[in-house]
Amino acid sequence: MVALIRKDTSDKQLDELIEWLGTMNLKVHVSKGVNQTVIGLVGDTSGIDIELLESLSIVEAVTRISEKYKSANRKFHPDDTVVEAGGVKIGGGNFAVFAGPCSVENEDQIEFVARSVKNAGASVLRGGAFKPRTSPYDFQGLKADGIELLEHAKKHTGLPIVTEIMNANHLSLFENVDIIQVGARNMQNFELLKELGRTGKPILLKRGLANTIDELLMSAEYIMAGGNEQIILCERGIRTFETATRNTLDVSAVPVLKEKTHLPVIIDPSHACGKARLVKPLALAATAVGADGLMIEVHNDPAKAMCDGPQSLTPEQFEDVMQSVTRIREAIL
Repeated sequence: MVALIRKDTSDKQLDELIEWLGTMNLKVHVSKGVNQTVIGLVGDTSGIDIELLESLSIVEAVTRISEKYKSANRKFHPDDTVVEAGGVKIGGGNFAVFAGPCSVENEDQIEFVARSVKNAGASVLRGGAFKPRTSPYDFQGLKADGIELLEHAKKHTGLPIVTEIMNANHLSLFENVDIIQVGARNMQNFELLKELGRTGKPILLKRGLANTIDELLMSAEYIMAGGNEQIILCERGIRTFETATRNTLDVSAVPVLKEKTHLPVIIDPSHACGKARLVKPLALAATAVGADGLMIEVHNDPAKAMCDGPQSLTPEQFEDVMQSVTRIREAIL
């Protein structure tokens, strides 16, 4: 349930209303936007007398939210959320590019790629330390050593870092990680999401291989229910009957999510297509459709990459993509 508050409401009147609503065992969320203030109520609102609430002089309108996700709902929070990590802003008109290798392999590799993507205009350094792989025999990542190498690259370049978590028991290793990534396979690992809700750290939440948009938002709701509202949603392609690409990029997810939620939305064209030559056109499409950013895999030598080489760009290819993305951004602003 949300209540729209009249513009001429004083802080004292608003505080008194919030205090009264709080006595009903409800979680009260206040969103002060540019044009209006919205009070969102989470919990069992069945006992609230809507007519009584609407009769209050400071209340303009009351609406029940039919969707199961409340905190992530744009009706609950009309203005775009801006997530800030390591000095980089994502959402609310701020465009961020996350770039780096699928897997951190060694110090020379991650340092070289970090410098390259920063020079090309990347905002955040991505790199896998813990790697979920379809085959148990494939490279599983450097784990704690990989995070340490990412931290070194962060110190040398100033780029904030994002890397994927697979187990809540590893949270202590992520103390200096700026954004914690939840991969597609863990999108509905609800116990992990609950733990991340208690961290207060920015979370990059990827859509599952076969999950709907509403299911993605419900996963975000799990994190937000724990008190963490710093969430970035990522469309990375879904599994369909098509075999020409690794997955099928759902470009329409961006405008649909923009209608449904206030959370920032980025697109990962690398995992969507699985082919380096297709990353650029998909990145441009994502930019044109209004995404708040991109996540692109970049490797210094894709042919020798230990993970996802076929979809990784060289630093030169990434620079070319960034130049084109900049032109698209200039055209649509």
